[in-house]
Amino acid sequence: MAEVVSLGILVADIWARPVNEWPQRGRLSVVDEIGIGVGGCAANTGIGLARLNVEVAVMGCVGEDGFGDFVIERLRQAAIDVSGVARTAAAGTSATLIMIDDTGERTFIHYFGADAHVDPAQLDMVTVKRSKLLHLGGVLLMPGFDGEPQAEVLAEAKAAGVTTCVDTVWDDTGRWMTAVGPLLPHTDIFVPSLAEAQQLTELERPEDVAAALLDAGVGIVALKMGPEGSYIRTADAELRVPAYHIDPVDGSGAGDAFAAGFIYGYLHDWDLERTAKFGNALGALCTTAVGTTTGIRDYQQIISFLQAQEPGYWESV
Repeated sequence: MAEVVSLGILVADIWARPVNEWPQRGRLSVVDEIGIGVGGCAANTGIGLARLNVEVAVMGCVGEDGFGDFVIERLRQAAIDVSGVARTAAAGTSATLIMIDDTGERTFIHYFGADAHVDPAQLDMVTVKRSKLLHLGGVLLMPGFDGEPQAEVLAEAKAAGVTTCVDTVWDDTGRWMTAVGPLLPHTDIFVPSLAEAQQLTELERPEDVAAALLDAGVGIVALKMGPEGSYIRTADAELRVPAYHIDPVDGSGAGDAFAAGFIYGYLHDWDLERTAKFGNALGALCTTAVGTTTGIRDYQQIISFLQAQEPGYWESV
């Protein structure tokens, strides 16, 4: 039985590096590397949790194409239950072109594809209700599912005693709170980037952003702030947790890795500081290799990294 159901966007990523400038129109540029991998918040967070020996089921939708075969097979290889991944002939599998520059910063070109066809009527709610936590990842990139349909799924999960966690992505269409607002009263843990949360609330300071999200009904706000670490806020606690400094190669998937680490700490009843530090560690390690999940280590390797960073703090884990 799955401890965590990771529901949301499933993507085939095609990445190239280094891409520091666009080629002239009609011309060809040469890069050092091009590769393909699995991406999308639901897949990335699911794989991160599976590396930590959490029983995970991933749910979403892919096309009836080679990219869909690839995504499903990679998830299977990660020991993830893929029985809840639907397939559609209405669109190809969602895909993203990722251009990575010399600093590890990424630029994306995205195709909605099958992610726009996630159908709540097809979701295995029995598995969801038997899990400990439902993670909804990729909100704002599922136009056929975003908004009230997602809110209804979260509400049904919460009514069954399942903890709910929500992660957003950047929205070029400007729907922001129109789509996300209905979810917040049913969200126990909210893990957006600071930039996304600023757009949602139309506020700037992390303190103000988090307060507004708590007022909207969220239980725990965990803002991902990249090199600045994370900012965590509940009704009773507030803390800033610095990032671990590494030499980044590729930032792809770092936010999803943070979500996996935060969920792991939450499931193991760690305090907020330790939970956020673990999330920061997964996010940092994710950036040390090209791809959305390549850099994520297993549990003991992550603890060894943390013990080297903060001797003594992690000895009791």
